[in-house]
Amino acid sequence: MARARSRYAPDRGLTGRMVTTMFLIGLLYVVFVGVLLAALRGSWPIILIITGGLFIAQFWFSDRIAAYGMGAREVTPEQAPELHGTIDRICALADMPKPKVAIAESDVPNAFATGRSEKTALVCATTGLLRRLEPKELEGVLAHEMSHVAHRDVAVMTIASFLGVLAGIITRIALWGGFARSRPGNDPAGILLLLIPLISAVVYAISFLLTRLLSRYRELSADRAAALLTGRPSALASALTKVSGQMARIPTEDLRKAEPYNAFYFMPAFSAKESLGRLFSSHPTLEQRLDQLSRISTDLSR
Repeated sequence: MARARSRYAPDRGLTGRMVTTMFLIGLLYVVFVGVLLAALRGSWPIILIITGGLFIAQFWFSDRIAAYGMGAREVTPEQAPELHGTIDRICALADMPKPKVAIAESDVPNAFATGRSEKTALVCATTGLLRRLEPKELEGVLAHEMSHVAHRDVAVMTIASFLGVLAGIITRIALWGGFARSRPGNDPAGILLLLIPLISAVVYAISFLLTRLLSRYRELSADRAAALLTGRPSALASALTKVSGQMARIPTEDLRKAEPYNAFYFMPAFSAKESLGRLFSSHPTLEQRLDQLSRISTDLSR
């Protein structure tokens, strides 16, 4: 799913996982809409309009909404020459179009990429990251984010998260609106209406787990691709270690504000410590990422 002319190392494992995730979530989506149509037979045009409209909105505007929510402000080469220069070098190495470049005014040291395609891609670094990292470390982080654009996993994550969002909305409507109040208890449609909140919750849980599994793998894939592209896995490892250590010094209030966007960030605001928490984490552990980079460094030194 990466562009053929990109020099980022292709990742068949990532491609396979993206295809599998999209297939399973698409299947869930079909079942979910089928249940809604069966339960609300007289309202099928409204259901199709709402689900279709939400999907279009999610696909076309979610990246912009996320970038706005994270405070991304597009900057020119004159405003941020070092940041633009680093992006230019990565684009030359990867042989890919230059994305929009942005800065977020936040002391939380982080970076992220959004966009459903290379034409709409945006790469953003926070002021906290720019202030703390050395040039080679920053290059490693930005190469990581650019690999998300090259591999198209940002777009896949955007689409994959749609069903969970829709299921959550339907659950709230069902619970607050009381879909089944006007239906007799022995009516099959009434029974289906009663089951909608439960089915929505199950769909949300499954889609959440699928996207989390994909998210953890894509972060490892981005680390690997960035290390191979730049030839400096040690610089990326240094950036990971530094950013992780600095997170502990950031006020909890600021980390809480960043937490909803963890799936986009280079490093999560909070790292899961317990094994159960890791199941729901959007990122692999720091140890896993450093271990992979160490192996790449050994391979390159040979």
